[in-house]
Amino acid sequence: MKNKKDTNNLWHRKRSAAAFYFRMKRISQLVLMVALAATGCHRNPASTSEFAAERQKMVETQLKPRGIRDERVLAAMAKVPREGFVSENMRDKSYADSALPIGHDQTISQPFIVAYMTEQLRLQPTDRVLEIGTGFGYHAAVLAELAKDVYTIEIIEPLAKDASARLARLGYNNAHVKVGDGYQGWAEVAPFDAILVTCAPDKVPQPLTQQLKEGGRMIIPVGSGIMDQQLYLLEKINGELAQRAILPVRFVQMTGEAAAKK
Repeated sequence: MKNKKDTNNLWHRKRSAAAFYFRMKRISQLVLMVALAATGCHRNPASTSEFAAERQKMVETQLKPRGIRDERVLAAMAKVPREGFVSENMRDKSYADSALPIGHDQTISQPFIVAYMTEQLRLQPTDRVLEIGTGFGYHAAVLAELAKDVYTIEIIEPLAKDASARLARLGYNNAHVKVGDGYQGWAEVAPFDAILVTCAPDKVPQPLTQQLKEGGRMIIPVGSGIMDQQLYLLEKINGELAQRAILPVRFVQMTGEAAAKK
């Protein structure tokens, strides 16, 4: 039979154990609160939902007021995640009303220019499109939303490999990337219903005109320097090319054979 002293010692031990348990529980709760607060302080520049809101804002404030009317183009621009096609340190500027650098002296075009050039092609769901100048693959993704197949050529190998991986990761299996000189087009899979060029030669490359289908349309910046470029729209009618300048622009110069022919 326990004496009074033993009973008191047992009661004090239980009380101490209970106090220790509640003290540790409180500490755990405080640690969790601090961790959650730290996560909030160091989160990514924008969440997925915030980027979606920025995309829609871009459509409403940058595209529609400047005359982009094609509903399919607007829907594609609102869907394609531009933040997935820029450098990590540029993600917070994904929907800025400007071109952005992507390395190798190349840029991703201003959203309005992407939408404008795309709208001019009047793409149909059955079309096959050739793009010259893949970059990180953003414009190819927009085209892939609107056409059956997109064949895109990039002369800078690291960019081409990066773009191919980005497009595959985002599920654009109808966008096919090739490393090569876009001046010569892609004869093995020609002809094309539409051709879009995102770098400026000083004149329209003849191989591209030959790979354009009858009734097909091509949009291309042309100029001998950054300051004197015009965006041209060409349409093949009865084997002849009708062309007109539609907008002053500034694109990087076409390299490779185009530069050698100057």
